[in-house]
Amino acid sequence: MADGAGGPSGVALWVAGARPRTLPAAIVPVLVGTATAAGSAAALGWGRGLNGWRFVAAAIVALAIQVGTNYANDYSDGKRGTDSASRVGPVRLVGAGLATPGAVKRAAVLSFGVAAVAGLWLAAVTTWWLVPLGAVCFAAGWLYTGGPRPYGYAGFGEVFVFVFFGLVATVGSAFVQVDEVRSLAVAAAVPVGLLATALLVVNNLRDIPTDAVAGKRTLAVRIGDRNTRLLYVALMVAPLLCVPFVAGLSGRIFAAAALFSVVLARIPVQRVLEGVSGPGLIGVLGATGRVQLVFGVLFAGGLAWGVVPA
Repeated sequence: MADGAGGPSGVALWVAGARPRTLPAAIVPVLVGTATAAGSAAALGWGRGLNGWRFVAAAIVALAIQVGTNYANDYSDGKRGTDSASRVGPVRLVGAGLATPGAVKRAAVLSFGVAAVAGLWLAAVTTWWLVPLGAVCFAAGWLYTGGPRPYGYAGFGEVFVFVFFGLVATVGSAFVQVDEVRSLAVAAAVPVGLLATALLVVNNLRDIPTDAVAGKRTLAVRIGDRNTRLLYVALMVAPLLCVPFVAGLSGRIFAAAALFSVVLARIPVQRVLEGVSGPGLIGVLGATGRVQLVFGVLFAGGLAWGVVPA
């Protein structure tokens, strides 16, 4: 549904504000982490020894935290005036005047609340140590652009994404299946985190002009356009280099199927190297999300179905 100006309204408005292009960063680590736990049970049945309800709960936690972080980012940037009318990119609810700050803040809190409910259930059936971990995740999501000293404004956003949407989400998804931290989950989390970070890097590359004016010192603003482009390429290539090591050392050779995602990665990498900017990078952002999703599905499928019964 659209408003009179041709923009989204109603449910479509809030879906757009949730930034669907970023959601692969939430679901891929759950898929991959869960897949590393395949074969953990005594019998390898249809479920490959996996608990479906725990997978669903972990997916709800990850998606709700991602959406909550996106709304919190929209709220905080809008309140600070960082998202001006000249900004290029996906719709921003507060900055574009499409929703009040209070409404967007409530949407963020509601999203974090959904994650908390699913997370509490996971904690009850695994370990209560997940509660403080979840609290740290919520704080990290809110303080990215919120609070008196947002770390996203200081150039640490990429570290946050790699840690929380790579290591924590992947290893955590495996942990709720097997009740322990395993080396395979940690290794598989690295390429997942790198691709999630690439998503943020290309987003910040697009926003360099407006972020610099607004005083938002992202890593892209600090290192400049050229170096940010090189960083993006490195983050897209490095996961493919990780795959043979994870697949070979774990004995789950079908995980090498993730290498086929290079076919999709070629186009966004080429466009970034060619110097596309502004609105052109919106398409690159979407293409990066698709690479991440395809990589994650192939990687997870190979890890899960490559288990050889003892």
